[in-house]
Amino acid sequence: MSKNKRFLDFLSENRFIHIIFSIILGLLVGALFLVVMGLRVDVVYGKLIESVTNIKGFSNVVVYAIPYIVVGLSVAFSFRTGVFNIGAEGQFVMGTMGAAVVGILLPDLPSVILVPLCFVAAMTAGALWGIIVGILKTKRGINEVLSMIMFNWIAFYLSNFIAGLPAIKNEGSAEATKNISENAIIRFPKEMTKALGVDKTFNWGFILALVLAILVWLIIEKTTLGYQLKAVGYNKYAAEYGGINVNRSILTALAISGALAGLAGALHLMGRSTRISIFSSQEGFGFAGIVVALIGCSNPFGVYIAGLFYGALMYGGTRLTLVGASSQLINVIVGTVVFFIAISVIFSNLKYLRRKPKTGSTNTKG
Repeated sequence: MSKNKRFLDFLSENRFIHIIFSIILGLLVGALFLVVMGLRVDVVYGKLIESVTNIKGFSNVVVYAIPYIVVGLSVAFSFRTGVFNIGAEGQFVMGTMGAAVVGILLPDLPSVILVPLCFVAAMTAGALWGIIVGILKTKRGINEVLSMIMFNWIAFYLSNFIAGLPAIKNEGSAEATKNISENAIIRFPKEMTKALGVDKTFNWGFILALVLAILVWLIIEKTTLGYQLKAVGYNKYAAEYGGINVNRSILTALAISGALAGLAGALHLMGRSTRISIFSSQEGFGFAGIVVALIGCSNPFGVYIAGLFYGALMYGGTRLTLVGASSQLINVIVGTVVFFIAISVIFSNLKYLRRKPKTGSTNTKG
């Protein structure tokens, strides 16, 4: 085999290389926009890198990344099991509200009880939001993508309704819920954040996100349940022929995926925001999870790294105004990266770009 052919095969088959190419292309497109706007690429990208590499900046990156990692795990899990969970946004919102209600109405419980209770409420709400769609799909044959989009909006308006209830709403002028109890907050103690030099919102969620990545990997790769779910994802008809209950597998996949998205909402609330604003539009955490899952190749550990990368872009983007660049530039870069990942099938065709042997006439004597 020629070196050229081996290199083309490597490029066509290595998904990680496709992702790196897509990120580089996204950054190049972002640089092109900067040039058009008359800004220096080195100054803007330098500021982006500087803002996320110092201790306090990186701690903010981690805080930003935590919900993206966990909702990314939710979407990646559903991808691996053959379900396109575009409803992670609604599940995230329901999980956030579930944790908020518990954290507001039960303020006097000790942290050792209240924190797990908020997590359970969030996971239950997210799982329920996923299961309802699963039932509509398995029992009535309703397309899950359409159902999930509708349920995203139902979650949006239901959250706003609950946030406006007298027992939940902030008593001041702010259009938001009350703050959750201090006992429900999972941030590092103030003395520890000061000693470490990290942001005050730095919290234990980054460790939980890593534990969840390991757990999702174990479920998918090392359990009978994971084998069954992947089998349904590859070919549900073959799986059914092999004795696997396809409908139950779909419901299980959506329940686990929804629970993860709901937990992501709880981590965002309990680690960073501490209350829920009455929405004027969808926040987009669930849709960002799709981006993170794509960049992470739906591998749990890849998703963890991709979530940190996405968090770095999101936090770094908030600092670009200091050098005269719009924070919307980050959305351009992310959108371009996703676009090239989506069309990365072209990389898979590189192995065919080798010279074919000539089939013309041959020299004959006589």
